[in-house]
Amino acid sequence: MTAFFQSLGMPYEWAWFVATICGILLIVVPLLVAVAYAILADRKIWAAMAMRRGPNVVGPFGLLQSFADGLKVFLQETIIPSAANKGLFVIAPIVTFTVALLAWAVIPFNSGAILADINVGLLYVLAISSLGVYGVVIAGWSSNSKYPFFSAMRASAQMISYEVSIGFILICVVLWAGTFNLNEIVIAQKGHGLGFVNGFAFNVLLFPMWVMFLISSLAETARAPFDLTEAESELVAGYQTEYSSMSFALYWLGEYANVLLMCALNATLFFGGWLPPVEWAPLYVIPGWIWLFAKIAFFFFVFSWVKATVPRFRYDQLMRLGWKVFLPVSLLFVVLVSGYLMLTRYSV
Repeated sequence: MTAFFQSLGMPYEWAWFVATICGILLIVVPLLVAVAYAILADRKIWAAMAMRRGPNVVGPFGLLQSFADGLKVFLQETIIPSAANKGLFVIAPIVTFTVALLAWAVIPFNSGAILADINVGLLYVLAISSLGVYGVVIAGWSSNSKYPFFSAMRASAQMISYEVSIGFILICVVLWAGTFNLNEIVIAQKGHGLGFVNGFAFNVLLFPMWVMFLISSLAETARAPFDLTEAESELVAGYQTEYSSMSFALYWLGEYANVLLMCALNATLFFGGWLPPVEWAPLYVIPGWIWLFAKIAFFFFVFSWVKATVPRFRYDQLMRLGWKVFLPVSLLFVVLVSGYLMLTRYSV
């Protein structure tokens, strides 16, 4: 894209700058639209599973419901509690929303269709997603209210617990692919799984890692059955209790952007990303970004399905699963995967 703007007579510096801005907009604008319809899809899936209609009034089939909700929130008054730390109170939702968007910079939508094709893309995603907890903790503390504070403490413990096991799961993927670059991780999945299925998920060693990664994704995004940071029966609305108007909407958008990111990571790391599901030449006629979006939609359906059907865990069950089950199992698989590779791929 930089070369295109240079052909229009721009100097390299300006061409690079404009190309980068255009690349960011090409990701952010569709992502925000996708978030709006993800919220609608979530509500429609829950309604279908509860044998209800869901949103069906605003626009054809309720397609404009999310935009109507956004307009309603935008027109509400922003209320800042008098005892709150006003600076941090305002910054917290901005941090959460911004961090949710930053990680998308290294997600490959097709071969070469990536904003920042860096060699440590997976480390970048892990680092950026770890920053999301700051928006939650700052919100809980700055509200100067006990229920948001309890929620912030839960969130920090929950995210730290599951990020440890996610780190070991990703080590297994990196060992098998031999790279931290997400685009190359996708390419490394060609023909894995029964010899013709594109994806690590059907690898005997990495399939359990995908199951753990999917469950950890639910915990990392505080989705049911791990939505203890927003347990309405205990904490009103958790760390968002004191927020209103656009501040509340930023948390709303950030949450769904993170959910879509985790769906994209499940597809990219374990299900072949932008590759077709099967190594068959005619399937490559379909653009890679369509395959990726289809896989993201499938995982989003799984996320909604779980929320509609699985009851919420107790907090002690949440912690026990993270520290006593996922951590030792993920460590065991790091040893198994590295040992297998040393015996087969790297043996002299």
